[in-house]
Amino acid sequence: MSDGELLTLACAAGWAAFLSWKDWRTRRLPNAWTLGGAAAALVFRLGYGGWPCFVDGFAAAAAAGAFLLLPFLMRGAGGGDVKMLFAAGAVAGWARLFPLLWATSLAGLVIGLSMLAFGQLEGARLAHYARCAFDWSYDRKAAAATLPPKDSSRYRIPFSLPIAVGLVVALAG
Repeated sequence: MSDGELLTLACAAGWAAFLSWKDWRTRRLPNAWTLGGAAAALVFRLGYGGWPCFVDGFAAAAAAGAFLLLPFLMRGAGGGDVKMLFAAGAVAGWARLFPLLWATSLAGLVIGLSMLAFGQLEGARLAHYARCAFDWSYDRKAAAATLPPKDSSRYRIPFSLPIAVGLVVALAG
C-alpha cells in the first residue's frame, strides 16, 4: 500500500468513525459531514486524477447511493445513510465499489443480528415483515396497528457503522 493510499485510508476511516459515533448517539447523520465528505472526495479526485478520476468517483458514488435507494424509499434506511454511502462510493471509486457494497451489507447483517442478540434492537417489526412475506393468512393491517412507531431508535440500526466497515475493508483490500 502506497503512502497516498494509506493517507486516504486514514482520512476516510477518521471521517467514517466520527459519523458512526454521531449516528450511534443520535441516529442522525449531519449533512455537512456526509455531503461535505462526498464533495471533498470528488474535489480531491478531480485535482488528483483529472476528469477521468472524477467521473470514476462520481459513477461509483451514484451506484452506491442507488444501492440504498430502495430501502430508503421503503423507510428502511435514512437519508443520511444514502448520502454517507454516496460519499463512501466517491472515496472508494468504481474499482472498489463491489467490495464496498459487499462488506457494508455483510457488516450490516452482523451488526443487526448482534444488536438483536444484545437487546439493542427491537425485533417486532422484523418479525412482522417476515410474517407478511411468508404467512398469507396473517392479518397484516391489524398487526401493523399494534407495532410501536418506526421513528423509535430501538427500531433503527445506525447504518453508518456498516458503511464505515465496508469503506475501510474496500480501501484496505
